[in-house]
Amino acid sequence: MKSTLLAALLCFSTVCANAQRPSVIPLPQSLQWNTDQFALEKCRAIVITHPSLKKEAVHLQQMIAEKAHTVSIVEASAAEKLSITLKLDTVKAGRLAAEAYRLEVSRNAIILTANTPHGIFNGLQTLSQLTDGNGFVQGCRITDYPAFAWRGYMVDVGRNYQSPALLKQQIDIMARYKLNVFHFHLTEDVAWRLQIKKYPQLTAAKNMLRNKGSFYGIDQMKELIRYCKDRYIMLVPEIDMPGHSKAFTRAMGVDMQSPRGVGIITDIIREVCSTYDISYLHIGADEVKITNEQFLPEITRIIREYKKEVVGWAPGGNYDDRTIHQLWKPEDVKGGTRYIDSRFLYISDFDPLNSVVTIFNRQMGGKSYGDSSLLGAEFCLWNDRKVRQESDLITMNPVYPAMLAFSERSWRGEGYPGVVFSIGPDSADRAQAFTQFEKRLTDHKRKYFTTLPFVYVKQTHIKWNLFGPFDNNGDLSASYWPEMKTASPQDSTPAVQATGGTVWLWHTHGPPVKAWLPTPEENTTWYAYTRFWSDADAVMQMWLNFKDLSRSGADATPPKGEWDYMKSRLWINGEVIAPPQWAHPGRSSGRLEEPMTDEGFYYRPPRAVKVQKGWNTVLVKLPMSAFDPDLDWQVPPKWMFTVIPVRRGKGINWYADEIRFQPGKAGK
Repeated sequence: MKSTLLAALLCFSTVCANAQRPSVIPLPQSLQWNTDQFALEKCRAIVITHPSLKKEAVHLQQMIAEKAHTVSIVEASAAEKLSITLKLDTVKAGRLAAEAYRLEVSRNAIILTANTPHGIFNGLQTLSQLTDGNGFVQGCRITDYPAFAWRGYMVDVGRNYQSPALLKQQIDIMARYKLNVFHFHLTEDVAWRLQIKKYPQLTAAKNMLRNKGSFYGIDQMKELIRYCKDRYIMLVPEIDMPGHSKAFTRAMGVDMQSPRGVGIITDIIREVCSTYDISYLHIGADEVKITNEQFLPEITRIIREYKKEVVGWAPGGNYDDRTIHQLWKPEDVKGGTRYIDSRFLYISDFDPLNSVVTIFNRQMGGKSYGDSSLLGAEFCLWNDRKVRQESDLITMNPVYPAMLAFSERSWRGEGYPGVVFSIGPDSADRAQAFTQFEKRLTDHKRKYFTTLPFVYVKQTHIKWNLFGPFDNNGDLSASYWPEMKTASPQDSTPAVQATGGTVWLWHTHGPPVKAWLPTPEENTTWYAYTRFWSDADAVMQMWLNFKDLSRSGADATPPKGEWDYMKSRLWINGEVIAPPQWAHPGRSSGRLEEPMTDEGFYYRPPRAVKVQKGWNTVLVKLPMSAFDPDLDWQVPPKWMFTVIPVRRGKGINWYADEIRFQPGKAGK
């Protein structure tokens, strides 16, 4: 694995050496640049060697028209000069040859070869990224194929309805980055969102708790399936049974596991399986007490009558050996069981910066590549909390940055064992690999996401010295030397050095998740220190925060006058930076029906901070009491902070102000 990683790094270092060369996500398995460029404006024709490639040719024709002019599509057996040829032929691939492609770009021709039309489609997504704003395609030779067969994204529309337009926006971006499974979570306790002709009461407004009356009609569902299929994405609908089924109970007046309930759900399954062109049906089946041991075996049998595969959450119900498990928490997988990994891939639990870090680092399913058991992985959007408007789902969750990081890792494979919430020391291979990926990620943000929310900014230039631990004996207000005048953190040797705009000292999920502190301790206080340079006295915009509230829980808003419940503090040039004036200070936990408004630094206005010419100091105080206090489980402590100078870029997004950071003396 290490040699493969080093080869990839060397390959990409060549890319970085030439600023004109485009950033490609996901990075192909094999990429060799040359000095040629193909001018789209001189392209004479799109040549296809088989009629089955007409759809892909039309897609390419539209892409060229946006950059240059309309070119004709012709059928021929050989490439012509100044043409782009799409052809079916043998492409040798290390795995999953059906999605593999070979792309050759020279001054006089582009030849895209694949084993299937799906491979051609994948190659076209890469070709699009190779094309600059002036219509020139960078010369190269690429051989590419995915590491995992199942590269998925799940949206929960049961709790928060999304319009078909917003769903299609996300599906389009999935396709651009070679994701191929759209998991559509349609039913929940809150609402049942899929029209069932035999039982219209399921989608009656009176039986929904949010977005009353909003559901997907049969024609809309068929259109979404077709829309996905046109982009080589498989839509996998989920009808949660027998758990998360209170909406079913409200509508039908019976428990799903009762004899009458089984009859109704049998009718529903038969209607869904006979109506829609689907290959898989997800049955949920987790977080529920099974009172009818025959429920899952019976519905599984019926689904298979229609030649559909069955997927269920694990841990979950009493599945048979053929059911595909989708892992949502650590669990041993029985040998021979097919499974999909979604552990620690719930982006509604992640802050935006470390969502990208941890997904990039992830080794999906604990393996470098898929096999007959590990199909792949899926990242999920579980926004349990009600939102004010559907766009909040994209602005309050790191959907698009996480999607690109997931694309990279699920396509390329490999990664690093465990769950990692830190970039790592500068000398580490994974830190260097992440820095290179971050460059490509922010390039894509500037090029493709000016009009779409992209809540990630460059952070690898921000360096910190961490001092501690100081035993606070449970007194979160206790002060120690870094905040006093007795010594300067700038001249002191830190216990730990950290990198990032958001820094996790310890993660809420404890030992399974690695953060910056090697041996975190309860009832201790830590400090983080850095300096940054300003060329003039100025007012700088900053993202500042101490706790990223989860959207998949019902976290409490910080009290009035506090950054969090841990008495955290922040000084810039020795001046205390007061926390925001929260719209809902001290709002207690459990209020899932009360939308978030300003709790996160990435969806409220940045803080305006006066800075001075020269070096400016930042000191962060981070007290901690008990890791597992006797509190509501939905209000876990989070030992973390965010400090990032930002500036407005073109479009709607903010970007890191890439000033110089230098915290002082190096670590031991």
